Amino acid sequence: MAAISGVERDTPTKQVLYAVGGILTLIIIVVPLLWALLRSMQPSDVISAPPDPNTFFDLTFSNFAKLFSESNLGRSVLNSLIVSLGAAVLCSALALFAGYGFAKFRFRISPVLFAAILLSMMVPFQAILTPLYLQLNAMGLTNNLLGLILFYATVNLPFGVFVMRNSFSGLPSELEDSSHVDGAGPLRTLFSVLWPLVVPGVATTALYAFLVSWTEFLGALVFITNPDRFTLPVNLVNLQQGAYGQVDYGLLAAGAVVAMIPCVILYAALQRFYVRGLASGAVKG
Repeated sequence: MAAISGVERDTPTKQVLYAVGGILTLIIIVVPLLWALLRSMQPSDVISAPPDPNTFFDLTFSNFAKLFSESNLGRSVLNSLIVSLGAAVLCSALALFAGYGFAKFRFRISPVLFAAILLSMMVPFQAILTPLYLQLNAMGLTNNLLGLILFYATVNLPFGVFVMRNSFSGLPSELEDSSHVDGAGPLRTLFSVLWPLVVPGVATTALYAFLVSWTEFLGALVFITNPDRFTLPVNLVNLQQGAYGQVDYGLLAAGAVVAMIPCVILYAALQRFYVRGLASGAVKG
């Protein structure tokens, strides 16, 4: 029967192993998130003290109230949203056209250029932070959110080009041939025929760029010096320091919970595209 249907059923042992693996993976991912949420609702002295059953579950929202009342949190969240969304849109647009060109148009130095892009993924951005700062400073874009958007789009672009090139390479050439027969040019073919099929790749590129930009600290610290333009990670570092350099763990945990909310929402919304996009990037050469 299995041979007729072409589907081989897993043995009970395999099903149990799959279930155990899934549960362990769920615990590894969810428990730290729940732990961070629990700690964000505890006073700082309870967090730093050894666990005491008498005080461990005395939960309060005072950390969140202090976070929103004593800090410029709204401004830093808005700055992070502007920078992250701007970098995601710019990186996705550039990667879309670059991937389309590398996958569908043959020119002499195409393999060399694509190899150079892949090679740039091996270089950590910290190694080129100084020349990038000098270049942005010469352009008058330091201490400017536009400069930070360009920086994050540049850092994430090689991965986006890699994903988009593989997404286009997986499409049959008959689609383009049919479009050309109907008189459509390259741009019309891209947006009217191929676009629905490469949406997972675009979503993967955008989500990756957003998450990296949202959580990145060092670049924002170097390029931005005006407190009104601080992004959320930089603002949280400034908030966690209390009197005499004492770390306010409760405030820091509350800020971490606030910071993870957009990432969780965006990942949940684009998860099905993200998995398909990464899968296409993993199996196409």
